Amino acid sequence: MKLNDHAVALAAALAVVAPCAASAHVSFERQEAAIGAPYKAIVRVPHGCEGSSTLRVRVKIPEGVIGVKPMPKPGWKIETTRGPYAESHPYYHGATLTEGVREIVWHGRLADEHFDEFIFSGFMAKTLKENTRLFFPTVQECDQGEQAWVEIPEAGQPSRGLKFPAPGIRLIQVNAPPPAPGQASHDHHHGHHGQHAQHAQHGGHGQPAAPEAGASRTYKAGDLVIEGPWSRATPPSARVAAGFLKVTNTGKQSDRLVGGTFEAAKKIEVHEMSMIDNVMRMRQLAKGLEIKPGQTVELKPSSYHLMFFDLDRSLKADDVVKGTLRFERAGTVAVEFRVAPLGAQPSGQKQDGGHKH
Repeated sequence: MKLNDHAVALAAALAVVAPCAASAHVSFERQEAAIGAPYKAIVRVPHGCEGSSTLRVRVKIPEGVIGVKPMPKPGWKIETTRGPYAESHPYYHGATLTEGVREIVWHGRLADEHFDEFIFSGFMAKTLKENTRLFFPTVQECDQGEQAWVEIPEAGQPSRGLKFPAPGIRLIQVNAPPPAPGQASHDHHHGHHGQHAQHAQHGGHGQPAAPEAGASRTYKAGDLVIEGPWSRATPPSARVAAGFLKVTNTGKQSDRLVGGTFEAAKKIEVHEMSMIDNVMRMRQLAKGLEIKPGQTVELKPSSYHLMFFDLDRSLKADDVVKGTLRFERAGTVAVEFRVAPLGAQPSGQKQDGGHKH
């Protein structure tokens, strides 16, 4: 009996420190969502296809989940398929939605021995029913074959008896007043991208912010002023991360951010992310990022950013990682990157997904 108790305790501990090891199938990190409220979906993919790397993750959006927006993911491209809803749904600012994203596809590469998370935001329509379950059929397309997590149980039946269960969430009713017009809690619905979903919130809504500028150091390199370098926490198996900051050129000549170093990574590149033909694309800026005289350029999620490749450790919230920034004219300056929680957004900023120069 004591041996069994010990085994149960050990299994519970493993589920906390290695949640993906406790579940061999695709699942949601948070498996409850409030009706009439936003929801941040974190889809956990624990492995590939019997030893083969995952190249695409395809998630179908069920009826009643509206206003869906995928969160950009470094190293992955995103495609969305839009379509009409079965009925119209009231939304923020008195708007009515009649169509939206019905499928999301992430394109990249995830080795079989690694796990990862794919994030999107949505809103649970008020027409959904309490104590029912919503399922999101998900397909992993791999180098060899695929894993189709598409089986949906009969009403009232559990998913645990299925071989390839579709990831699902349970709908709950929360008696909370709707957000007032102009309230900051819905600003995120106007951006291109959705830490923790403890309150069924997502995107910029209830999301942790990057360190305040006053809490992060300011650096000077020639005529350039660099403010608040920061990064995001990463899952344990992540091999890449991104870096963000502001640069102001107080001089009379243009300069370029062309590279640098990050002590937790082997390589750093300057990248741009933008939406082209409804696909989120990322590209390296081979000539670096220009900062014109009098201009402030912000490196931020879904825009210009630094890419850190071949991480030698995972990044944890509140870590401080040393690095350098290299400029064409101003030279190299030593900086420190403060690590914000997974999914953090620039502090005090509405998420409009654009470049502010």
